[in-house]
Parts: sequence; C-alpha cells; structure tokens
Amino acid sequence: MGMETSSTTAVFDVSEADFETRVIERSRELPVIVDFWAEWCGPCRALGPVLEGAVAARAGKVELAKLDVDANGSLAARYRVQGIPAVKAFRNGEVAAEFTGAAPPTRVESFLDALVPSEAEELAARAVTGGDEDALRQALELNPGQADVANALARALLRRGEAAEALEVAEPVAVKDFVAAGLAARATLELDQDAPRGAFSAWDEGDPGRALEALQDEVATASDPARRDLLRRVMVGIFTELGVDHALAREHRRRLASALA
Repeated sequence: MGMETSSTTAVFDVSEADFETRVIERSRELPVIVDFWAEWCGPCRALGPVLEGAVAARAGKVELAKLDVDANGSLAARYRVQGIPAVKAFRNGEVAAEFTGAAPPTRVESFLDALVPSEAEELAARAVTGGDEDALRQALELNPGQADVANALARALLRRGEAAEALEVAEPVAVKDFVAAGLAARATLELDQDAPRGAFSAWDEGDPGRALEALQDEVATASDPARRDLLRRVMVGIFTELGVDHALAREHRRRLASALA
C-alpha cells in the first residue's frame, strides 16, 4: 500500500523525517491530506484507493501524504490518532478538517470538495481580483448567490452610472450581505435625482472619510424616513467594507446611531 514517489506527485509516503517539510510547510501552499494507516488494517486498505483516486483527480490543488502509524508512532500520538484509518487535512500548518474510518466515496468527495475550490469558485475569485465585468457576469451566472462577485459587479456598474442594472445585481444577495445591501441602497438613491453624488464619488475615489461625512450630513437633513433608511444602509455597507474595528467605522457608527435616535 505504501509507495515511493517523486516530490511532485499528488500522492506520496511520508515519515517523521520529512513530515515537517512535506506536510506542514507544503500545507501553507495548498491543502495536504494525511492518511494515517497501517498494513494490517483492513479498512485502511479499502479507503486508500478511494482517497488516492479522489486526490489524483484534483492533482495540483491538493496532495495526499500516506503515513504508516506503526513506523511513525510519535506523529500518530502527536495528532491524537486513536483509530485508523484516520484522515486529517492540513492547511497553513494546522489540521483544518478530519474524519475517522473507511468513509464511502461520496463522503471522501464531499470532504475534498470542502477543501479544494471548485472551478466556479476559482473563476469567481479570479473575476473579483481582476474586476473584469464579463468574467464577473459569467461567475455570477454559474452561482447567483456569490455576494463578493455580485458586489464587485455592482460596484463596477455604479461607477459607470448603470444604477438600474447595479440594483438588479445587488438586490438578490442584499438580504444576506450588508455590503450588497449598501450597494442596492446606493443604486436606489442614484435612480433619484436628489442622490448624494458627492458622497458616492468620494467613496469611489477611495476617500471613505469624506464619503461618510457627506452621508452624515445627508442623514441629518433628510426628512423622509425611507430616504434616511437608504442612507443608513449605504453607511452600514461602508462600515462593513472598512471592517468593524476600523476607526472611521467606529466613529461614524456611533454618530449615525445618535442621529437616528
């Protein structure tokens, strides 16, 4: 069941001598699955080929290290292996997920799917990073519920003045994402002739302090409850993007709460 392989193979044997390099350090680059097994273990022999096949099918995205517990007892003790086969997934040097026993192929596939990004997820990540509208649309079509993709596309549309389409993109995910809710609120305001365009321009230009000050002024002078709520949602979206511990978010959250009290 053990195998001698090159360092570039997705499935390989590992021991105490090279565990640190081939599992711990390597897991900082991509997930590494460790199969704790023994030659005498029948369930290990059943699970091994299932794991190996599933990992080989995802070559380049995940690796499988096979560790004989009889020959590497200290590692088995270190990771509290009490029964075999024991499968542990390492990410960034730590155990990120695990299971024990000869899991069926469907369970193995689900286990790996949770660790390895799908093609749709990889497409979405590239689209968000690159900001390409066509790629964002394609990623959103594959998975309409991806808030980060919807937000990136809505932002691009808003910057181009396409508020109606931005609203269509952001609104479906606004119920579960504060940033999307803020973008949908901004789109709604932009469809009104009295939109606070100075605040929106400041945010687009990377000046959240100026944007939030302008929005605070808008909240203070708005008499229509619906408009005040839209402004509030825009500001909450900005707070979320900045991060809850950001100084601007803390200051303006307090001021907004006071203004709305």
